[in-house]
Amino acid sequence: CGESTTIMNLLHSFDLLKPLKELAHNGLPVMGTCAGMILMAKKVSNSDIDTLALMDIEVKRNAFGRQLDSFETELDMPTLGKEPFPAVFIRAPLVENTSPQVEVLGKLNNNSVVAVRQGNLLALAFHPELSSDPRLHRYFLEKVASH
Repeated sequence: CGESTTIMNLLHSFDLLKPLKELAHNGLPVMGTCAGMILMAKKVSNSDIDTLALMDIEVKRNAFGRQLDSFETELDMPTLGKEPFPAVFIRAPLVENTSPQVEVLGKLNNNSVVAVRQGNLLALAFHPELSSDPRLHRYFLEKVASH
């Protein structure tokens, strides 16, 4: 089983599902990366995985292939400024559908949505922690956490 399935199993085992959902619904800022994006989605198109269902998004797991298909790219994210963001994708999901309440923050050159925000919630298909660029974490602290 994958990371998102394992994380959900642990959330169930430690009775964290309900408290996490309540905290997020009450405004706690949440950033989910990669498997975290999957867990935050209301629907996963290619899996019957249980999720936290926090964001009005539908995602596809492993949308770019397996571990060997991992890649890095310069991602245009106007919210962060003119300089592209160095995004690292590892068995990454992508967003297939969003509701009007969801703001798209980043797309790949093929228009695949890989970064979204909905109020106090930020979901990323890539791993910003693997980059030395602090802008996404700063954005989360300044914009999302202050929501």
